[in-house]
Amino acid sequence: MKSLGHLFFMLFFVALNNIQVCLGDCDNLQDSCPAVPPNKQTIFINGLQCKNPANVTAQDFRTTELSRAGSRDLFGASIKIVTASEFIGLNTLGLSIGRTDIDGDGLVNFHYHPRATEMIFVTKGVLLAGFVDTKNQFFQNYLKVGDVFVFPKALFHFSLNVGFEEATFFSVFNSQNPGLVSLSPTTFDTTLESLDKLKRKLITLSASEAQDVTSFMSPELESIYS
Repeated sequence: MKSLGHLFFMLFFVALNNIQVCLGDCDNLQDSCPAVPPNKQTIFINGLQCKNPANVTAQDFRTTELSRAGSRDLFGASIKIVTASEFIGLNTLGLSIGRTDIDGDGLVNFHYHPRATEMIFVTKGVLLAGFVDTKNQFFQNYLKVGDVFVFPKALFHFSLNVGFEEATFFSVFNSQNPGLVSLSPTTFDTTLESLDKLKRKLITLSASEAQDVTSFMSPELESIYS
């Protein structure tokens, strides 16, 4: 019995040390797995069903979804996120991509992605980008063409166009379905005067160090990070 106990302990220890914890999407178990379009799915799983490997083509790994900007919201911004549902070659790879276009003096409203970190690459214009952490501290910086910035997973962030022309940046997310949760325009005053006031407050905060943002945060942000 004693030897069986030692054997059980050894097996348990080996199993415990070989369990892989998924910090993002779980690792894929094959080279690729282009998805079956959602409207043709017959099996529902945590992810998307794979195509028959015999029917996989190079076209499955190409998309033109980000070649054009989308429609603008009331803040003058367009956010387009392409996941494995639209770009089937992304299925099981733990990635999705995005494009954001912002009118002159436009703003990407505070939002977060519950399942992914976002890394952005600026291709046009000048931006002020920042995020709020769980200690109610604020981090922001000015970005120009060629700059890269990271918004950590599940933290509220924003992007403000501070140039004289339209600004564009592309995003990569470390999840094939990052999600997007945005502060609803109905939760705060969205008059032009109020939006201009918010933009001025964002610009006046230091771009080089973290600061407490309680003075300008909306009640909803305060409740989330209190």
